Amino acid sequence: MKKILVVAMLCLSALSVQAQEKVMNILKTDGTSSQTRVAEVKQIDFLNLTENNEAEQTATMIMRIINGAVFRTKVNVVNEITFADTTYNFNSSGYRILEANDLSWPEDRLLPVFSQPAVTLRSLDMSAANLSDEERVMFCTLQGIINRTRPRIILYNHNEEPQSTWPTAHSLKTSAIPTSSPYNLVKVFKSEINGLVLYSNEKTNHYSNLAVTIAGLERLLPVTAEIRDKLVRNGMDFPVVEDITELTMTNALGVYNYLYNNYWSRCNHRLLISERPNIPYVHDIGAACGSACVWLDPRNQSERQLLDKMLKDMTPGRDFVLGWYPEERSGVGEATKYGLSTVPADFFENTTVYTAVNKPVKIAPVPKRPKLENKVYATVYISDGDNIQYCQHAMAKIFEQSGRGKMAMNWTISPALADFAPMMLNYYYRKATTNDCFVSGPSGMGYAMPYDAHNSCYYANANASRVITPYTQLTQRYIEKAGLRVITVWDDISTVQRRAYAENCPYLYGLTINDWERQDGRLTTKVQSKWLPIAVQYPCYANGVDVITNFFNRDIKNFTGTKPMFVSGQATVWDVGPDKLIDLRGKLNELSPGNVNIVRADHWFSYFNEANHLPFNLTMLDVMEITSSPARTNVKLAADGSPSEGYMWISQTTNGTGWVQMDFQETFEISRYVVRHAEAAGMDPWLNSCDFTVETSLDGETWTTVGTHTGNTAVVTDASITPVEARFVRVNVTNGGTDGYVRIGDIEVYGAH
Repeated sequence: MKKILVVAMLCLSALSVQAQEKVMNILKTDGTSSQTRVAEVKQIDFLNLTENNEAEQTATMIMRIINGAVFRTKVNVVNEITFADTTYNFNSSGYRILEANDLSWPEDRLLPVFSQPAVTLRSLDMSAANLSDEERVMFCTLQGIINRTRPRIILYNHNEEPQSTWPTAHSLKTSAIPTSSPYNLVKVFKSEINGLVLYSNEKTNHYSNLAVTIAGLERLLPVTAEIRDKLVRNGMDFPVVEDITELTMTNALGVYNYLYNNYWSRCNHRLLISERPNIPYVHDIGAACGSACVWLDPRNQSERQLLDKMLKDMTPGRDFVLGWYPEERSGVGEATKYGLSTVPADFFENTTVYTAVNKPVKIAPVPKRPKLENKVYATVYISDGDNIQYCQHAMAKIFEQSGRGKMAMNWTISPALADFAPMMLNYYYRKATTNDCFVSGPSGMGYAMPYDAHNSCYYANANASRVITPYTQLTQRYIEKAGLRVITVWDDISTVQRRAYAENCPYLYGLTINDWERQDGRLTTKVQSKWLPIAVQYPCYANGVDVITNFFNRDIKNFTGTKPMFVSGQATVWDVGPDKLIDLRGKLNELSPGNVNIVRADHWFSYFNEANHLPFNLTMLDVMEITSSPARTNVKLAADGSPSEGYMWISQTTNGTGWVQMDFQETFEISRYVVRHAEAAGMDPWLNSCDFTVETSLDGETWTTVGTHTGNTAVVTDASITPVEARFVRVNVTNGGTDGYVRIGDIEVYGAH
């Protein structure tokens, strides 16, 4: 291996307001170019990797940016690298003051990449400071504008969970601004503010959202005349850069038409904020990104038409709506029509802080499951995890109930947290017991509504290839990032939509759907593409344990004990938390004593597939025996359901070779294998195994190669094969990472009886 390392660093004067800064321009052979601050470049690697036969592979240049973004460019497409001087504004700490369009926003991320938070963040308890709605709008906007350069402000308002919960989970230190003098927070950062956008809510409070949109684009504070007077009294007489107090619109349609005609073209179209004007908590990320902020009601035809014009400018499978709507189903459904998910987040706080702690999600290992028996397998889902403000606030309290861990329960949670607050996911994974299973809220990466059962309306069915396909592709990326193997879909999906999930979400074990008891007959569980079960929730959104018991008994009363039976339901978290849900054990046992097993959702789908002679993940079986070549870590980590660092199999030697072998104790028809490499844990891509084979055997002596992989650069190797009878499967690596170690994050093998 040949490696040339170039390190470029630039020291900035903390005293300069404007300075010449070196930037690196990369000109590609196709004529395109990209620009990166030299001060942000940590290293440039030119790698010429050779195989065992000394055949040269394609060289790759990898630029690693300090704030966490990673950009790869093949050397053979780079025509020229030049360095130039550019004038930029810097704050007192020497950081370049960023505008909204300066943010690094990779195509494969929901949110931009922010610099790591400051060592100590200035905090303000807005609730204790008794701020008005308009003042909270200003402070949340200030937070976004300042934090886009580097997160330095954290705000508290909701205070449902202990105030220290999330800063502690993110290892953040804070220094409080006295609640008696909240405007001191503005004073600390006044040099980074260009001025004010002056507005009035006398005609309609939608002017708040218009002012926030303008403020994010221009680095201004949105203020009313009263707030401006307070700023002046506190020694801050900012110039009024935009004055919209003379505008005459008196309703939402008028205000947002003005926004669309005058500012929409300047806003980014990757993120649309839909939020009530008096609930400003996600304004920080909106202002940081230069996003439009609206509150349009799709039930109103004129407002829907305006919203549609915005949604049409967004890209399915990449862009999304953040916040909420005047009415749930019409809002979520309208976005779904355009292949866009909604991340419910009306009270989610400090996005610009928590997204900046950009750590890999540390997925917990999955417990092995016992042998399939002729029993009733029941599983129960806890609702509302699609709303990330629930994950931040209410769930933090409910997760502490003493009933949690005493019975298998499925906690819906949002895969969007993998970008919004990965350490929030890690917090829950760290606290979880083996009885706590995390699943995706509706309907994957963000809330989408393929079918609205209340209004008997399919969304995005006719244009499935254009909108549902990219949505499910986005979903696959984020459920795998978050470690979620099951999706709860609201409400139902068509054959076309089922196929989209099956084709684009191989990480799934199963889906659930709901019919809300509005059908003439009961929905039935289906299997898509001979592997993906779509199970019906009976009941869905139940408000009591007795409701769940009665619904389950519609099937359990017919249980004969001659074959497995499967029942699944959902409880609304606002009525049935863990302390109440554990009563279900006794009630179901009374229905059929000794015959009902309440299990995790991933186990439930595994049992379901096995009972129906469908492929299931054999590495979940508790009878599996696993062995390996000499290793630094326990061999069980090679197939424990988690690819994360700390749960990874690592070879003992550094000669680039190693093997892992699984014995499933009986013969199965093997049809697929999955190997997750080091990069799946957030590690460097050059630590992925380069060359390896996958072999099967009936007796552990004679082996057949079913897969050969050379020059691998993929994060995950997912291969379907011609079905083969086998009891043993072995992964044999002949060329590991560039440091000589072999790392296997996780192995899955799929087979059926």
